[in-house]
Amino acid sequence: MGMPISHIMTSGMSGIRAAGDLVARMEFSKSMRIGEAKDYVSKKLGVSTMDLSDEYVMRELREELGLGVITSVAGVPKGIAAKMNIEKLLDIKINSCEMFRNKIA
Repeated sequence: MGMPISHIMTSGMSGIRAAGDLVARMEFSKSMRIGEAKDYVSKKLGVSTMDLSDEYVMRELREELGLGVITSVAGVPKGIAAKMNIEKLLDIKINSCEMFRNKIA
């Protein structure tokens, strides 16, 4: 049940094309309400809450911060590397990152 809800939430804010995945992570990992999650993410990114759903602003910012983008770009982090950058930015732990660190330890 959790996966379809997560997908709906992130898709509604354009998912990885904007900041929907980041906002959803805060909702689920810190039990934040959507407004609180948007405020938190926008402060961490240094943008307005309106910018969170702007695909052009977020595309540039996601590339710059290495948070992953919808289409692969040479030299820009993707996959687990992007998720690890998201962990640092949002001050959260992501299960797949923890599992990866345990496997390489």
